Amino acid sequence: MQAIFKREFRSYFHTMTGPVLTAVLLAFTGIFFVAYNLIQGYPYFSASLSSAAVVLLLVVPVLTMKSFAEERKLRTDQLLLTAPVSVNQIVFGKYLSMLAVFAIPCVIMLICPFIIKIYGGTALLSDIIAVCEFFLLGAAYISIGMFISSLTESQVIAAVGTLAVLLLLQLADGMSNIFPSSAFGSYVCFFVLIALAVLLIYHLTRNVYIACGAGVAGIAALTIAFFAKKSAFAGLFGSMVSSLSLVSRFQKITSQSFDLTTIIYFVSIAALFVFLTVQSIQKRRWS
Repeated sequence: MQAIFKREFRSYFHTMTGPVLTAVLLAFTGIFFVAYNLIQGYPYFSASLSSAAVVLLLVVPVLTMKSFAEERKLRTDQLLLTAPVSVNQIVFGKYLSMLAVFAIPCVIMLICPFIIKIYGGTALLSDIIAVCEFFLLGAAYISIGMFISSLTESQVIAAVGTLAVLLLLQLADGMSNIFPSSAFGSYVCFFVLIALAVLLIYHLTRNVYIACGAGVAGIAALTIAFFAKKSAFAGLFGSMVSSLSLVSRFQKITSQSFDLTTIIYFVSIAALFVFLTVQSIQKRRWS
């Protein structure tokens, strides 16, 4: 895994990808920092980070698009898959290399809270925690982009697909109002979601029995829950969609309140999509 990490990390700086992404993220964060903290005198760096989170929608797709898509296009993934390393080591090596690239601007951002401190700010610890949460938000985004890259051999499709998914997550809080609020409407939406999950399981496993078994179990559980407590389904799907918004959770830091559930949520999302990436690559290894 260490060799894969070093190779991937160096590849980002043998090209202009790493330096440009670092410069872009720092440039936009610096603009918000000057506008909010230095000119307007707002004492919390978390406000600048909350605005800078939008920039991740552009930075992350470019960072992750080549992680596996390029390997598939150049057929170098066959060398990796036949090498004496596990799929877990391959995925974690690539993922950690992207986290290391993203960590560079995050570490540089730590200078900003100290600058605010010089001018009389009192929220140094909170701002440092905010930078750490910003890094975890990026880690969750990167895991999503890596998974999408593992599904295609086109870097363009991987980048556009990642942008689309991250944009949907960005808008999830506002989109919750477009879903039906009735109990039956929520039931139908969950039914469609289970069907999409079955298609994903089949894509990853190519086993119709596992996919259908998971689908039947999911629909049966959904139906039993619906008839057992129908009133609980009213507006449930919209609330679930709203809860998927990573940015809305991250923006809670502007109130300077430490939220452990937000950190757990980011880590859980990252772990989930790293696991899905392992399964996606595992499927290719045995096919």
